[in-house]
Amino acid sequence: MRKTGKKKEKAQESSGRGWTVSAGEHRDRPVTGAGSGAAQGGAGFVSLRITSISQLWNSSMEDSPEEPPTSCVLLERCHFSQVLFTNVEKFYVPGTDVTCHYSLSPGIVPRGKDWVGIFQVGWKTTREYFTFLWAPVPAAGTTEQQIHFKAYYLPKDDEHYQFCYVDQDGAVRGASVPFQFRPEADDDILVVTTQGEVEEVELQNQKLRGENEELRGSCAELRQRNLQLQGELRSARELQEALESLRSSTERLELELNSLKSENRALKEQGGCREAELQRLKEQIQGLNSDKERLEGRLRAALEHLDQLQSKVSDYEKEVENLSRAEQDKTKQLQSLKGENQELLQTSAQHQKQTQDVLEQLREQQGRIQALQEEKAGAKKENQDLQDENEVLRRELSRLQRISPGSAPSAAPSPAPAEGELLFGNPYSAAGGKLGAGAEPSLRKCPICEEVFPEDFPMGDLEEHIQSHLLECPICSESFDGASPQVFRDHIFCHSLE
Repeated sequence: MRKTGKKKEKAQESSGRGWTVSAGEHRDRPVTGAGSGAAQGGAGFVSLRITSISQLWNSSMEDSPEEPPTSCVLLERCHFSQVLFTNVEKFYVPGTDVTCHYSLSPGIVPRGKDWVGIFQVGWKTTREYFTFLWAPVPAAGTTEQQIHFKAYYLPKDDEHYQFCYVDQDGAVRGASVPFQFRPEADDDILVVTTQGEVEEVELQNQKLRGENEELRGSCAELRQRNLQLQGELRSARELQEALESLRSSTERLELELNSLKSENRALKEQGGCREAELQRLKEQIQGLNSDKERLEGRLRAALEHLDQLQSKVSDYEKEVENLSRAEQDKTKQLQSLKGENQELLQTSAQHQKQTQDVLEQLREQQGRIQALQEEKAGAKKENQDLQDENEVLRRELSRLQRISPGSAPSAAPSPAPAEGELLFGNPYSAAGGKLGAGAEPSLRKCPICEEVFPEDFPMGDLEEHIQSHLLECPICSESFDGASPQVFRDHIFCHSLE
């Protein structure tokens, strides 16, 4: 949580007999103010008129359907030690919810109409509460309780307040230490983050601050240039107005010239000798014509300069719009990169879990193979014992035949078993055949590509084959599925952003 500097927000209130109506607040704020009042806003004064106590009660007490029980009990008769308020802060930040913790002593019996109110320090009776909440009836054997005050209904000024527990009879049974609603200084805040997050946030903040400073400087220069161009535009307009006045004066002089010419013609007709005056008037007219041409030239130059200034103003405005749009695009890009980074982290965790599952399966398969090999060794040993017993029996049979040569020849002797075979057959041949055909080779199978290997394929080579399907990050040593190289590349790209 970051707190800004202290900003007082003084609410102007008009109070009556136990009610207060604050300016700028919604009408359904519970348990605030009485009667009528007026508050000053940004555009003027707003008058709030309430015709009756019941009308205000019905419009402002949606969460609390009835007025809490109050009384005019003297402070000397109150028992402030029966309810103890704990974990009370010195300051609560405006605009946030406030949790009130309190403990009930054995000397108080909670009832359904008990309530906890916020009072300004210096209150005289329980009717002077600012806001209140009904106190919940605790379960049997429970003493610790807490209630939550919504930020919308809390005071907006920085005066000192305190919690008070009021019972059903309107008597105060406990009061907390004073506190204020105002933000704390930034140097009192301890923010705990990881070093990686701090470095990443600092780099992003430095980059954004640099871009923001550049954009602000460009905007300030453009605004200054715009003001300068507007000043030049006003000067050009004043010059144009002066030129218009000169044009009107020239037209007026031309009219006078025409009238003088008519008078001159009249004088010539009359035979007068006012040539000197006529010459003077001609010279004056020539001077006026030269002045007219000079002013027209200045007017044309001023109009051209005005057009250039207007085009420059348009270009600067477009440039400001482009800079603002670029800043918005960079902000959106930053948000998108953050979202992609989060998705990549989630995908990486899933792939790591899959890799762990595969390794666990390999360990289980190794255990099975070892158990089968032990069974095979036992069967092999038992087979050897049977062969030894068979050899002993054959020797005993030969000895018995040599002892009784006159006995009738027995049936044709059964052929001697081949080397490595038992005389009466191997009782484990069927089980051994099934065991060798189906059980062990099925364990020599890659869980990723499902490739089957021979029975005598070493387990170390099988693990190397499985590792060949995985991609390992050279930075954090995290493994990824080789079938998804894009996830691996995105993970490497996230390391480059740090």
